[in-house]
Amino acid sequence: MRVGILDSGLGGLTLLAEALNTLPHCDYYYYADTDHVPYGIRSENEVREFTLGAAEFLAEHGVQALVVACNTATGAAIGALRRRFAFPVLGMEPAVKPAVTAQKNGRILVTATPLTLRLEKYHNLVASLHAEDVVDELPLPELVSYAEQGIFGDRVLPYLRAAGAALDLTRYATVVLGCTHFPFYRAQFRALMPAAALIDGNGGTVRHLADTLAQSGRRAAGAGTVRFFCSGREEDTEYQRRLKRALAWQIHTICSTL
Repeated sequence: MRVGILDSGLGGLTLLAEALNTLPHCDYYYYADTDHVPYGIRSENEVREFTLGAAEFLAEHGVQALVVACNTATGAAIGALRRRFAFPVLGMEPAVKPAVTAQKNGRILVTATPLTLRLEKYHNLVASLHAEDVVDELPLPELVSYAEQGIFGDRVLPYLRAAGAALDLTRYATVVLGCTHFPFYRAQFRALMPAAALIDGNGGTVRHLADTLAQSGRRAAGAGTVRFFCSGREEDTEYQRRLKRALAWQIHTICSTL
């Protein structure tokens, strides 16, 4: 079973690490659209075009299922992808539903890219849950840029404090990490909001992928290999090496919590 995972950059590695843990007998093709990262500050039409191009590349390489490991790309392109390809196409959305289900009292903060929070798909999601009165939004575009530059640790705390200063971050019971880049910064969110539950969509998406593959009747007999592509290029570059290091970090993080 060959599974394609695409993202604008290295954010989708947080999902890939979960997939390798849950579905170790699949082989994975990871596509980082490094020529166009970040997606979250671009127009909806641009993101749709870039996502369709990435998916075409992965389809030509024989993937049998595709995960759009990017909330922004899902919102902009998931319908077009499903119309174009016969294999299963799974998307992501900010994990507002599990946050609303789990949180009976208190406010919910949805962090994501500016485009994700502007898209009709996101607003329809919140409205369908009747959660408009308990959900606030916080766009964090620079967090994607920090991750792509390899800036982690406490260096991002001043940015998070300044971005959330008008909201009083301590009043939120739940924080939705609505971009796959954001789980890299769980420790920093925890430092600023120690009482809040942190929720992302990676686990739910991987469980959906496992169910989808099981229902397809195809037997996963791969070796858990991963091939990395940067906007269609597979040559060994510094960004490729960064992807591999970041994936190893995420796998270590997941294993240390088991």
